[in-house]
Order: sequence, then C-alpha cells, then structure tokens
Amino acid sequence: MSARLLTIAIDGPSGAGKGTVARTVAERLGYRYIDTGAMYRAVAWKAGRTGLDLRDEAAVAELARRASLRLEPGVMIDDEDVTRAIRTPEIDAAAAVVARHAAVRAVLVDRQREYGHGGGIVMEGRDIGTVVFPAADVKVFLDAAPEERARRRAIDPAHGSAQDARDVHGVAQALEARDLSDRTRTASPLKVAPDAVYIDTTGVSVQDVVERVLGVVREAIEH
Repeated sequence: MSARLLTIAIDGPSGAGKGTVARTVAERLGYRYIDTGAMYRAVAWKAGRTGLDLRDEAAVAELARRASLRLEPGVMIDDEDVTRAIRTPEIDAAAAVVARHAAVRAVLVDRQREYGHGGGIVMEGRDIGTVVFPAADVKVFLDAAPEERARRRAIDPAHGSAQDARDVHGVAQALEARDLSDRTRTASPLKVAPDAVYIDTTGVSVQDVVERVLGVVREAIEH
C-alpha cells in the first residue's frame, strides 16, 4: 500500500475485536503483528509459576525485566511455549493485577517500543496510541456494546470454554471487572486517544471493520 512503513496502534477493551482485526490488518499490509496483552499475560503466568505474589510490584517488574519474551509466531517466555496456557479466565484476572503496576508497564513498554522501532507494525493493546506510540501514524480505538463483547469472548475458543459459552452472564461480569481495572488504574489507563478513530464494532463483521481500518491507513498515507 505504501513504501513508507507505518506504525499502527489499535486499542480497546476485551472482546472488542482488537486481536482478529489487528492480525488481519497486519497480514493485509505485510506488517508485523504484536499483541501486547500477551506480554502481560505471559509475565502473570510466569509469576504464578514461580510463586511470586502478583501484588509485589518490584518482584514482578524484576521478573519481567529478566524474562526472555518472544511473541511470534506463538508466545514464549524463557523458552516455554505459553500460547495456550495464558488464555484462561485465571490468567485474565492475574494479568489485570500485573498490568496495574507502573514498574511492570515501564519494562514492557520499553520492549514494545523496541518491537515497533522503524514502523511496519500493527500493535494492539490498551495504551498503544496513548502511551507506547503517542505519535503513531494511525490510531484506532475499537469498542462494542458490553453484551456483544461478552458473547464474543464466551464463544472464542482462545479465551472461553464450553462452560463460558453457556454462561455469558458470568463472562460479562468478568469483563466488567477487567474494564474497571483497566480504566481506573493509575499507570496507563484504558482511554481513547484524542486523535484516534473510534469504531463501534457492535453487529459489524470482522471484514467490514478491517476494511474501515485499512481506509484509515490509506488516508494516513495520502496525507
């Protein structure tokens, strides 16, 4: 689409479609795709595996600093493949605790900026356009109605289970708790960047959202 390699930031709450949309946009552009949420999940998993108290900010930050993280093609931390292990309700909750620590975020944001150096990247998370890359070429914030997000998360095999699919109400409650944690944390709270394009994905197909994002990318290239 362009010889200039762009930095594309896609933010939003859980269940808004960030992962699928960001991954597809990256494939269409031939860009790298980085799921920053997986980094917090992997650190939370490792902290749990090593018996660290997730509330111990200094200890978890040191773990994150020392850990070897690889996000492509799967998620690896210290040579352990945790691609599937980090997609559970328990890790959802643990990652929310870890993500509230400013010291942990500082470590992982530095790594995210290294990944994105030079552009040619689609990075998704909750603070990409506001903190990680505030000067990103393209900023998109995806959102959806709470009930829609809960339904999607419940039937997503990467996150949910057969039990979740039968208990959308329970999934909705878990998402509500995560939203509250993300929006009220002191360090890099979830919010819409002033210059981000806001897209409500409720009732909209993934392909239509992808095309809308690619349209935003074209506008950025032309201007």
